[in-house]
Amino acid sequence: MLQREMMSNPFLGSYGVIILDDIHERSIATDVLLGLLKDVLLARPELKLIINSSPHLINKLSSYYGNVPLIQVKNKHPVEVVYLSGAQKETFESILRLIFEIHHSGEKGDIVVFLACEQDIEKAYEIVCQEGPNLNPDLGELVVVPLYPKEKCALFKPNDETEKRCPVYQRRVVLTASSGESLICSNTVKFVIDVGVERRKVYNPRIRADSLVTQPISQSQAETRKQILGASPSGKLFCLYSEEYASRDMRPLKPAEMQEANLTSTVLFMKRVDIAGLGHCDFMNRPAPESLMQALEDLDYLAALDNDGNLSEFGIIMSEFPLDPQLSKSILASCEFDCVDEMLTIAAMVTAPNCFSHLPRGAEEAALSCWKMFLHPDGDHFTLINIYKAYQDTTLNAASEHCVEKWCHDYFLNCSALRTAEVIRAELLEIIKRIELPYTEPAFGSEENTLNIKKALLSGYFMQRAFAPPSPHHTPFFLCNTAAQIARDVDGSGNYLMLTHKQVAQLHPLSCYSVSRKMPEWVLFHKFSIAHSNYIRIASEIAPQLFMQLAPQYYFSNLPPSESKDILQQVMDHLSPISATKKEQKMCDKCPEATEQRCTVQ
Repeated sequence: MLQREMMSNPFLGSYGVIILDDIHERSIATDVLLGLLKDVLLARPELKLIINSSPHLINKLSSYYGNVPLIQVKNKHPVEVVYLSGAQKETFESILRLIFEIHHSGEKGDIVVFLACEQDIEKAYEIVCQEGPNLNPDLGELVVVPLYPKEKCALFKPNDETEKRCPVYQRRVVLTASSGESLICSNTVKFVIDVGVERRKVYNPRIRADSLVTQPISQSQAETRKQILGASPSGKLFCLYSEEYASRDMRPLKPAEMQEANLTSTVLFMKRVDIAGLGHCDFMNRPAPESLMQALEDLDYLAALDNDGNLSEFGIIMSEFPLDPQLSKSILASCEFDCVDEMLTIAAMVTAPNCFSHLPRGAEEAALSCWKMFLHPDGDHFTLINIYKAYQDTTLNAASEHCVEKWCHDYFLNCSALRTAEVIRAELLEIIKRIELPYTEPAFGSEENTLNIKKALLSGYFMQRAFAPPSPHHTPFFLCNTAAQIARDVDGSGNYLMLTHKQVAQLHPLSCYSVSRKMPEWVLFHKFSIAHSNYIRIASEIAPQLFMQLAPQYYFSNLPPSESKDILQQVMDHLSPISATKKEQKMCDKCPEATEQRCTVQ
């Protein structure tokens, strides 16, 4: 939010004090603000900047900002740290055994468990819930609290009054993962169990996809988890790893997200605040040059930059939206295709956390039965619109907020995520009105509207300017590597091949096509991640004819040879020769100087 404000008020003249919290999480937004505020402080010496961080980052921050006052807040009580002796065993079994041993000991206090990923949270939740009723009731009730850091929708902050009224002692077991440290605000925690590893999302700019990698946490993260116990006079930290592992395999600091993420949105923002490229901004950790190059290429690809590398008028409008630039472009395209209302809903739903609830074991069939009510035959983007519309109708007609929460619970939907989507959509609509973009009444459900939504989505992945064919001695990187998110089912059994590289993936199990077991041949998808199971997420069927009508010619000519390319060639051959001639003439009329000039496709 502070970044958005800096777009119109770069020196933040209305602020006297700014506090940046949880710096050690090293998010992109935090690192960008650290760099920008460093320059703002030079222009406004009266501005006070307070930075809250873990001790491991203090030396780096001191050298970054210079000789600044330091206030160190130490734990009130010492924490007993118990390390694993010998080689690491099966971690998951060790966690569960330790939870039940602590409970059987009779020593009171809540337990926080740091697991590697959300899948482990779900797995542990199921097992502990199953075993809970079998435990000795004299020891109290074991209440399991799953806390998903990515959603950031809830805090663990027990209510003292509720505790006093409860006739039976309740021990809470909080299951969370990395970045969950900042969501725990309680002095009832007496035990922390730390597995010492995390699953991180690392962006690969070459194939424009995220990879999920499991690696050791940092020493600073381990220290932060220890500090959770600072308010307890008898806190114990159980590390399911050895001291040797902590000193040998754990890095001192958590890797900066700036060095592992897609930077396209960040570069667009930096261009908007009139910083001429990231090389002129002093970051604590420099972004990878390859990621910067890919971000600039993507912005050029989306027509957000002019010939001098500055923001184009189109790019300025795109930067108004706090979204992924491809989504911003899809919204702008929806103004042309008269489907703004529907595209705002899609943008909000894919930006908010996952709207489907995390399911306990045994509820899968009931959840799928409920979700089938929202399925749309044209794909996941349209299914998300159905879900949002149903949520809106419930909100309008419900007698209270409790009724809305009950409806979400009954349909296995994440109420917090849907509320977030509602807020995001309202903000996007406000931006549309503020910058006076055309807005038409919703027409969801008509055949023409469905086609227009697909056109707008496709437009988010193709630029509005085409490049003339390169010379044989020079092939720009972006011609070979810009990836429209289109895939084809190559064997009829749900194995989808990305058009621009050789990665194969399956539709996510919660995709409407996976639920209905009807696999389309061609899909446009929103996300692709590389993990143990490569999944395409949020996919909708696309006709190759529509794809070829909207795709620039250079994109097709630079596809690697494949059966898919041969099929598209046949589609192109069957397109009207007259329209093809007109398209070619239109390009030539606007691009008289053959080889190096850029020209408009639309």
